Amino acid sequence: MEFNLNQPIVERKTKTVYRDGNKIIKLFVENYSKSAILNEALIQSRVEENTDLKMSRLLEVTKIENRWALITEYVEGTPLDVLMQQHPEKEDEYLNLFVDIQLEVLSKRVPSLNRIKDKYRRRLENANNLNDNIKYELLQRLEGMKNHDKLCHGDFNPSNIIINEDGRYSIIDWAHATQGNASADVARTFLIFSMDGKKDLAEKYLELFSKKSNIDRQLIQRWIPIVAAIRKTKGKAEEQEMLDQWINIVDYE
Repeated sequence: MEFNLNQPIVERKTKTVYRDGNKIIKLFVENYSKSAILNEALIQSRVEENTDLKMSRLLEVTKIENRWALITEYVEGTPLDVLMQQHPEKEDEYLNLFVDIQLEVLSKRVPSLNRIKDKYRRRLENANNLNDNIKYELLQRLEGMKNHDKLCHGDFNPSNIIINEDGRYSIIDWAHATQGNASADVARTFLIFSMDGKKDLAEKYLELFSKKSNIDRQLIQRWIPIVAAIRKTKGKAEEQEMLDQWINIVDYE
């Protein structure tokens, strides 16, 4: 089968995303890990099979010119982050919708997914850019977190919510989904807003989520140094200083 690769939507270091009619093609660089691609497809499939969430469905795993590709449904609509930029007067309305969608995701159970604590433990143990004392403190904190089984998206932010003209939504990019403690996923979303320079929005989001979910914001905040350390392991030089500020909160909490 031939694919049209003339419409790149997103370009990243390891992949380029194209639209081909009613399909989305996520094309990875040559020599990208086969196991990582198949694992992403497996995660997506498990979420599809175990929930009724509105999402872009996986259609195919294939190779295009010796490069692995994931083919998913194209979802008509506008990313929520774009709508928030275009209509700042609707920020509260959109933020309410965003939190409601996240609560729906967290209400689901996918018992075959990896556990978020196990994933984070491995990442921390293998991190080579964390101070040994900080690593120890974070691992101890992680072990003390309660074990839950909620569906955690892993990268829940407005760019991964597509809104169509009728107001219906779809959730995309399930590559990092796990099961576990909701507060971990919320802390990651808070960090994403903060790292994007939207600190006021991050605070508003955290307050709104805490209110709607009845989860004490202090429980969520205890996860922030952990998720900051996980992000630090990616090694992006431009993020290190800001992430260190979040990680070092563990020193004086």
